[in-house]
Amino acid sequence: MIRSTALTKEYRDGKNSLKAVNEASFNIESGQFVLVVGRSGSGKSTLLSMMGGITRPSGGKVFVADKDIWGFGDKELSKLRALKMGFVFQFAGLLPTLTAKENAVLPSLFRKGDYDVEKRVGDLFQSFGIEDKISSYPSQLSGGEMKRVSIARALMNDPEILLADEPTGDLDVDTERDIMEIFSSVNKLGKTIVMVTHNPDLSTYADRLFRMEKGLIAEVPTAKAKN
Repeated sequence: MIRSTALTKEYRDGKNSLKAVNEASFNIESGQFVLVVGRSGSGKSTLLSMMGGITRPSGGKVFVADKDIWGFGDKELSKLRALKMGFVFQFAGLLPTLTAKENAVLPSLFRKGDYDVEKRVGDLFQSFGIEDKISSYPSQLSGGEMKRVSIARALMNDPEILLADEPTGDLDVDTERDIMEIFSSVNKLGKTIVMVTHNPDLSTYADRLFRMEKGLIAEVPTAKAKN
């Protein structure tokens, strides 16, 4: 589903250079829940951004369904992000002047009316336990509720891949657990999930675990494997 070869991102400042990601190579199969852990500045968010077609690599390649995405033009990349990928970030990023429903359906604007938007958003809100918040504005939602709306938004176009960048970083322990259970349920529906986090304790939810340090990535046993 997702494969990278020698994926590298280098930043230069005059004569100085920093490799935020240093020749990362891996292969993620369809339907896997993959966790990438590392401290702040380890390169994990940059890695995810290159995988998602947002940040252009300095070197190496990213393949999604055997297609080299960084060989795409801007329109092809936009289509890939809109239809095949969903993105969840640490901060929900909801537009304050739109209701929860209006925020969630925004990705549907990139599709050509080939599915029932009302049913889709209703089903997502119900499955996440926020159906009573569908007409609420972000200022009326708790942190956990806003995160659920952002996940619904990411899944609106029924993407094959969900990329999550520190999605529980701003949540308390109980809410973090609730959100991880949602990710687990989404994964059981066949979605491929790649999530980056600083919290290694979340590896209990993952099929595979990678650790990043100073731009280098290596696979390590998951808590599931240890059990």
